Amino acid sequence: MKKIFSFLKNNKHFFLLLYAAIYIPWFGYVEKKVNIHSDYHIIHMALDDYIPFCEFFVIPYYLWFVYIAVTILYIAFRDGKTCWRMGAFLITGMTLFLIISTVYPNGHQLRPEVFARDNFCVDLVQKLYATDTPTNLFPSIHVYNSIGAHLALTHCDRLMNNPRTRWVKWVSLCLMVSIILSTMFLKQHSVFDVITALALAAVMYVLCYGPAARVIEKSLQKQDQRTRKKFPAR
Repeated sequence: MKKIFSFLKNNKHFFLLLYAAIYIPWFGYVEKKVNIHSDYHIIHMALDDYIPFCEFFVIPYYLWFVYIAVTILYIAFRDGKTCWRMGAFLITGMTLFLIISTVYPNGHQLRPEVFARDNFCVDLVQKLYATDTPTNLFPSIHVYNSIGAHLALTHCDRLMNNPRTRWVKWVSLCLMVSIILSTMFLKQHSVFDVITALALAAVMYVLCYGPAARVIEKSLQKQDQRTRKKFPAR
C-alpha cells in the first residue's frame, strides 16, 4: 500500500483517471434521457445523404476502444507532462459533450433499415446498432478523442525522439483517419458531428499544445520559481 501511495504522490496525473467516475454515470443519464419516446433535435446535413453505408468500417470503429485505452495508459506511465495536456484536452471535450447532450438532446435518422450484404461485418454493425443508440451525437467523441490520442502520441518525446518508434506516428495517423471516416460510413454520426469535433479539437490544440499552452507553461514556471525563492527548501 505504501508503494501505491508513493507512486501516486510522484505521479499525480494518474488522478485524471478519476474523471471516469463523473463521465460514465453522466453519460448513462443523458442516454436514458433521450430515447425513441423522447423529443430530440434531429442532426442532419445534406452531405450525409451522399455518403454511402460501408460495413467494413466497423473494424476501425471498434479499434477505437483499444486505441484510446492503450494510448491513455502508455502516456500515463511514460510521459507525465504530456499526460496532463492529454487529460486537459480529453476531459474538456468530453465535459462539453455531456453539457450539450444534457441541454440540447439530439439524434439522427441516418441508419439503414436494410443491409445490401450479409457478412461478418454486417453482423458486427447490427450488434453495434443494438447497443449504441443514435443519440447524443455532437461533438463526436469517437472523432474528438481519436484526435486527442494522436496528438498525445505525437507530442510524446519518448516516442518521437526514438528512431525505432517513430513509426507509431504514422500508424496512429492512419488509425485516427480511418476511425473518423468510420463514424460517417457506418452512419453512426452526421458530418455535422465530425465538423464540430474537428473545430473543438482545433481550439483545444491551441490551448493544450499550441501557443497558449506555452504561455501557460512559462507562467507556471515563473510562479514556481517565485514560490521556491519565497519558501526555499531546507
